Amino acid sequence: MKNIYNYILASFVAINFASCTDDFEKINTDPNGITEESLTQMNNNVGNEFGPMFLNVFNVTPAWNYQLQQNLMGDVYSGYMTAPTPFAGNVNNQTYALVDGWNGFPWSNAYGSVMPQALNVFNAVKLGGDPDGVKFVLLANIIKVTAMHRVSDIYGPIRYTKFNDFATTGEYDAQDVAYKAFFQDLTEAIDGLKVYEDDVQFAPFDMSSLAGNIAGWRQFANSIRLRLAIRVSKIDPALAKTQGELALSSDAGLMTESNMVINTGFPHPITVISGSWGDIRMGAEMESILTGYDDGRIETYFNPSADASLEGDYKGIRMGIDIAAKGEYGDHASIGSVIDGETLTWMTAAEVHFLKAEAALRGWASAGDAKSNYEAGVSASFAQHGVSGIADYLADTTSTPADFVDALNDANDIAYGSDVKIAFNDAGTNEEKLEQIITQKWIAMFPDGQEAWTEFRRTGYPRIFPVVVNNSGGTIDTNIQVRRINFVENERNTNSANVEEAVGFLGGPDTGGTRLWWDTGAGNF
Repeated sequence: MKNIYNYILASFVAINFASCTDDFEKINTDPNGITEESLTQMNNNVGNEFGPMFLNVFNVTPAWNYQLQQNLMGDVYSGYMTAPTPFAGNVNNQTYALVDGWNGFPWSNAYGSVMPQALNVFNAVKLGGDPDGVKFVLLANIIKVTAMHRVSDIYGPIRYTKFNDFATTGEYDAQDVAYKAFFQDLTEAIDGLKVYEDDVQFAPFDMSSLAGNIAGWRQFANSIRLRLAIRVSKIDPALAKTQGELALSSDAGLMTESNMVINTGFPHPITVISGSWGDIRMGAEMESILTGYDDGRIETYFNPSADASLEGDYKGIRMGIDIAAKGEYGDHASIGSVIDGETLTWMTAAEVHFLKAEAALRGWASAGDAKSNYEAGVSASFAQHGVSGIADYLADTTSTPADFVDALNDANDIAYGSDVKIAFNDAGTNEEKLEQIITQKWIAMFPDGQEAWTEFRRTGYPRIFPVVVNNSGGTIDTNIQVRRINFVENERNTNSANVEEAVGFLGGPDTGGTRLWWDTGAGNF
């Protein structure tokens, strides 16, 4: 942050010096060279860049963009949802025939409406001449990291650290380099924004529930830092512990009492995809876990099946099965009231409690007790969705996920892969405890399937069912499942040399079967 501040300040001085002989009278009447009018205009110019960033971490409109950025990728690969629609003759993402025309949207949203806007904020502040404008740079960087770690968790290597230099903007970072840059940007923001906690200039541009509260933004950034520390805990335990303990001990605090919600002004895209189009339904894993646990959140997450023969049951669809027509499974459980309104959640308090629970298992300082954090996470999720019965739920030592039974075709039936229970098993191994933590974290993060898919790839939990139909041509192992999305076609066509270098960073072919840097495939402890 200090370097950014000094750079902006130096630029401000240089601009004033270069213009002083041409505008001597104005500079003498305004020693700083900035009128109140120009400062207000500068803030507006900067502030206007935030709208596209807020609306493209998850793209919210049109709904088909979200469908391709998130819904037919992370949402289905996580086990949260399944499309009853056999797009392209059932040869599509769900059967591992990765569709380039779909899978470029996370990339194009990020490089069309997040990265350029963050750069514009930096340049506007630099040219505007107000050293206090650095707060906008730091806030933009928080949103940038929130968006770009998701992009990296889809593709792996990304264009990040060199993006701001025209000569190198096409060059990729290996994923470990990008992650270390994420930590640096978050740390600079958390530390640098402390002096601005009473500042209100961001309020007119803040589309989040924080309403311009800088202390809240520091807390959110610190919570993202903990998320990413946990993300790299298997591949780089030392880096993870350092960053995790910084987050756990930071005076910024963690977001354990409130959720990070964006007021988009548009209906949640899934209301269109599920309601108007009928293109997404409950996933089989959601049915198995929520019905097996008799979990009250099911009534918020989903609507009972419309098919009269299912007698109001919450029925899901297994991903990657043979579907001939949309009408077969179209009346299975649709998405419920969790998506009502014009808001979209970036992070929940429940997730932060579960991050602390895993940090406790890993022995990180200031993480607290794993069981207490686990129970706080479940309780926070119940409270978020207005569900009662938390005490009985947390004391349940017998319920387990149910085996999945396909309502139409018993060839798709499958047993759930474990008997993981609800009540925290303090006597269990760390692996057993982690499965409990991640299973409940997975439930609580719904409907953010991108983050849920990422955590499944990192930990193996919860137990996601393999596809029945695999159209990948051997590039994706049915049992190992899809691990990433290949680099986008437009990048290959216009930035081919840098894409080829990025493929080298992967350590494997540019296919959906290659593991990302943090996806080690090894045990969790």
